[in-house]
Amino acid sequence: MIEHVSFLQYGLVALCALLAGTIGGIAGYGTGLLMPLVLVPIVGAEPVVPIIGLSALFTNGSRILAFRQDLDTRRALLIGGMALPTCLLGAYGYTFLTGRGAALVIGIFLILMVPARLYLKRRQMQLSGGSLAAAGAGYGLLVGGTAGSGVVLLSILMASGLNGRAVIATDAVVSLALGVAKTGVFQAFGALPASSWIMAVIIGVSATPGAFLAKRLTQALPIHIHNAILDAAIVCGGVILVVQGLR
Repeated sequence: MIEHVSFLQYGLVALCALLAGTIGGIAGYGTGLLMPLVLVPIVGAEPVVPIIGLSALFTNGSRILAFRQDLDTRRALLIGGMALPTCLLGAYGYTFLTGRGAALVIGIFLILMVPARLYLKRRQMQLSGGSLAAAGAGYGLLVGGTAGSGVVLLSILMASGLNGRAVIATDAVVSLALGVAKTGVFQAFGALPASSWIMAVIIGVSATPGAFLAKRLTQALPIHIHNAILDAAIVCGGVILVVQGLR
């Protein structure tokens, strides 16, 4: 289906990627959660996770350059080291899903992410040592086979005691490393044809300026209003995908 995308649809994806990148810059997450809602009707469910994973290499790379001085290397190595093997396993499992199965996985994940985020936010526990390593392994399995699970990593990092720019920098390093691993698996098993690369590059390049635009909007848009709108959009989109997958 992705081979038949029109220039108008590519333009729509680019515009939505800029918007999603801006929202992600305001709230700290959102790009990987919102873009599947746009991509699935255009390219189908199967190529969505590989495309989002590849496009994230661009956005995470720019964040590393911007916030490299705030990186927590110890936490990045611990979480990334535990998440890498399970990420490969999750990505490998995703390559066996059919279009219907991919729609169900993405849809159910989107629906569950809203209460999961709120739950993790309410539990003000600090992860360290073994608990942080276990959380990293669980996150790797999740991120390997889904799109938009970055909110989980943000929650893990904040639960470990990081705040502000340190969260953004450490998240970007871990996400970039896992993104490279996912892309390698998807490429090796034929889940990233040339058409998917084109779409991923369009999304990545279009979403990158959104982080800078977000700086101008943070003072005008109350974050609690944005989060409520985002959560509603995620749940509605997830329900639509699940219904499509069950048909």
